[in-house]
Parts: sequence; structure tokens; C-alpha cells
Amino acid sequence: MTRFVKLATGPQIAFRDVGRGLPLVLGHGFMLDSELFAEQAALLADRCRVITWDARGHGHTEYDGRSFTMWDNARDLIALLDALGIARAVVGGHSQGGFVALSAALLAPDRVAGLVLIDSGSGGQDQQALGDLTAFGDSWQASGPTPELCGVLGEMVFGGDHVGPWIEKWLKRPPSEFANPFRAVLERDDLSPRMLEITAPVLVVHGSEDSAITVAEARQCAAGLPHADPVVVIEGAPHASPATHPGEVAAAVGHFLSQRVSAF
Repeated sequence: MTRFVKLATGPQIAFRDVGRGLPLVLGHGFMLDSELFAEQAALLADRCRVITWDARGHGHTEYDGRSFTMWDNARDLIALLDALGIARAVVGGHSQGGFVALSAALLAPDRVAGLVLIDSGSGGQDQQALGDLTAFGDSWQASGPTPELCGVLGEMVFGGDHVGPWIEKWLKRPPSEFANPFRAVLERDDLSPRMLEITAPVLVVHGSEDSAITVAEARQCAAGLPHADPVVVIEGAPHASPATHPGEVAAAVGHFLSQRVSAF
């Protein structure tokens, strides 16, 4: 069940909260929402408290139409911990959500007991792909979320599988709600030079067929983190591995929590 909390300085955040014990807070990727982690939450709820949340401009979180950055999303994550009375948590997420978690770890390292990065990375936007992405964004805002554009996005994120319910959501979204979240992703800072500042243990999970962020990029990210485990590659998984391979992702996360996050 979706719940809501008004942040002290920020929007009203929509979130889901299941299980008990060690808090694991996960954020979703671009154009997705907390439902992405529904199966992971069910699989992990017997060993930890799983909190999944909707970022600005996504899901059921309040959206005022103003521009924002990934740093704003990271501050929302920290404020969400405050609102829920959580002093420290394992934070992470998928794609954009992983980047937000890395940003939060840089802003408030004392709040982060561990990091979980799923189909994510630490770099800025690849300049070679920028032109195609900008053209896609312009088309979306000009024509709206047409079935054709949704199909292109669905193929990139889901590899064609499990995408039907998400296309239904995208088709209902006003084009005006696309611009600022899209800009925040494209204009994100390159955090790679700061990875040595992150001393928490890190799990990196990545789909072998991820075309949005490659396994090579994930390995490069992990190599820059002092306490990252070797990348766990989910064979056959596309960019949205939490949706297409929930059992494998949950198993990797559960093992990490039991083996690496001991001092809490």
C-alpha cells in the first residue's frame, strides 16, 4: 500500500514500507516508480525493512512542475530518512535511483550503512548518446507519449518483456511532466571523481543485456568504489532487471545484506 509523508523541506513523497529490521531504501529509474521493486520487497521483507519511494516527477509523489536536479532528489532521500525516524540505512536503487543513492552517500555519509546499485553507474551523460536522447525527449514533449515512443522506451528499459503495464502508465502521463525529470537525468553531474569518498560497502548488480548502461560501465563504477564487491551480472537481464529478474536481484541483495552490512 502506498503511503505519503510531507518532507520538512521538499515535496510530499509517496512510498511503500514492508518488512521489519534493517532499513533498505530503494529508488527507481527514470520514468518508473516504486512498483518496480514490488517483487523484491516481497522477497526481502522477511529479512529487512524495505522502503521504496517515488522521486520527484514520478509515481504518486507530489510534483509542482519546477526544475530540479539529482542533488535535490538525494536531499529528498535524506529527508525521507528523517521523516521516518531512520538514523542509518542501506540505500540504493535502479539506474537513476542508484545515482541518487550515490549522491546521498556523498551528502550524508554517516546516514549510509551500505549502497545497492542496480543497473546504475556514477558517470554523467554519455555525450555520444546525447543527440539521440535529446531528439527523443523533444518528440515526447511535442507529440506526447505516443505508442511508438513508448515502445522505443520500453525496448530500451525492459527489452520488450514485462513492459505492458508501464506503457499504460506512460500513455496517461501529461507530456508536460516529462521535461524536468528528463533534464535532471541528462544534466546530472559526473560523480566518478568522488567515488573514493564513499567508504560504505557497495553491491553492484547489472543485467548482462543492459543497453542503457553497459556492464563495462558498471564495472568501471565498481572499480572506483573502495569497498565495492565484484559486479553481480544477471545473465539475460535488460536495463530493468528488478522487473524481469526479481528473484536473482533479490538473492544478490539478500546475500549482500547478510555478508557485508554487519555493523549497523
